[in-house]
Amino acid sequence: MTPHRIGLVVPSSNVTVETEIPALLARHADTFSFHASRMRMHQVSPEELRAMNAQRERCVDELADAGVDALLYACLVAVMAQGPGEHARTEKAVVDQLATRDAHPAVLSSAGALVEGLRALGARRIALVTPYVRPLAEEVVAYLRAEGFDVVDWVALEVADNAEVGCIPGARVLAAARGLDLSRADALVISACVQMPSLELVEPAETEFGLPVLSAATAGAYALLKGLNLAPRLPGAGRLLAGPLPSRG
Repeated sequence: MTPHRIGLVVPSSNVTVETEIPALLARHADTFSFHASRMRMHQVSPEELRAMNAQRERCVDELADAGVDALLYACLVAVMAQGPGEHARTEKAVVDQLATRDAHPAVLSSAGALVEGLRALGARRIALVTPYVRPLAEEVVAYLRAEGFDVVDWVALEVADNAEVGCIPGARVLAAARGLDLSRADALVISACVQMPSLELVEPAETEFGLPVLSAATAGAYALLKGLNLAPRLPGAGRLLAGPLPSRG
């Protein structure tokens, strides 16, 4: 079976998305290969995020050279910090750039995937764990509110160094989730960042908190599978990837 080629546009200091997305898709019946292009970024700050985004076109061209079947722009905060609706604008810009080369992969972003995943779950009232400094976390909260979600509680772990984000212990992430008021939430985003490790926390957190739990990684895997017209079913990855979701009324 020929693998589906997955292209990842990632910050240069990111290591987690290239670990968690392949680990997730390895659980699927189909096979996948993974091909990354990197944008320089170390500190998670507005200035570095804007400078990183400016490198996008080079990365997209490099992945087009690899003939990828799907492309994921894998930095959630870099998109959300640019203002409401940016994921749709970014994805369209990438589609248009690829079309000039007669390349037409499925184009997705971590920001858009999180929105899609929450909507697929029928979630309206959500809680978030983010690694960001508070001003950037506030941008993420505002973005999701602009998309129609009621963010009932959230936490910022105040980690500015992106390499350090990739080393945040799962126990710290879970402790932060336990500190949230989840009484009104109908979904928990346990990691609103593709760099903060959380894959092994999703199912235990669902059991502990009694509500659907997703992360930027599980949402990204869901969107990639949907974009490739494959069944978005993966074992051990939470309710979003457990099988057919109930239709929303």
